[in-house]
Amino acid sequence: MKQQIMFDLDDTLIHCNKYFYMVVDQFVDAMTTWFGGNALVTEKAIRDKQTEIDIAGVAVFGFKSEHFPQSFVDTYIYFSDLTGRKRSVTEENFLWKLGLSVYEHDTEPYPNMEQTLYSLAEAGHELHLYTGGELPIQRRKIEKLQLERYFDSRIYIRRLKNNEALEDILSSGTFKRDMTWMIGNSIRTDVVPALTAGIHAIHMRAQTEWEYNVVQIDVEPKGAFFTLDHLKDVPDTIHQYVNR
Repeated sequence: MKQQIMFDLDDTLIHCNKYFYMVVDQFVDAMTTWFGGNALVTEKAIRDKQTEIDIAGVAVFGFKSEHFPQSFVDTYIYFSDLTGRKRSVTEENFLWKLGLSVYEHDTEPYPNMEQTLYSLAEAGHELHLYTGGELPIQRRKIEKLQLERYFDSRIYIRRLKNNEALEDILSSGTFKRDMTWMIGNSIRTDVVPALTAGIHAIHMRAQTEWEYNVVQIDVEPKGAFFTLDHLKDVPDTIHQYVNR
């Protein structure tokens, strides 16, 4: 039976988190150098504060590009005030540009992305793409990999990715919930909203997950709910469930 299959983009179909981790490492290196081994400004303290500020920003503003570099600057300001070290406009500008540099990295697909999408499309399923972020940034990634070949106009880009956003998409389209799937790495923004909406869900487990994405699942699935480690296993998992 034809299924309506909705994929997340970042860290489901393409790499994303690893670039953020790379830039955060550069941020920590700069901070530990500037603050010269101050006992209050340890690597762990820097990472914890930046994560706290970053997650708080996402909760309020959604996936807005400016909030990531702002988390660097705000962390810098926090430790400057804490230690009494004089702030520098040059250092703040450096951190802002460093934070923005994360969006300049190449778009790298996950292993078997092409094979997985092709297999599902060839089987007659209707593919949808649902991603969080800013329109120009997400569009650039989509166009770089020519993903319209599989998703056509069925692409949804939202600043805030939550229960309400998914429900709005499902309610405005021609979705049949007992034949609709959400596939993504984030428990918070993919799995829980899918289960809340009463559709099937596949959690693509990431090797290293962003803390924001990790929450308890307190929703009882009305349909299928699987956890997988590899995209190539998605088609068989769906087909076996549908044909059970």
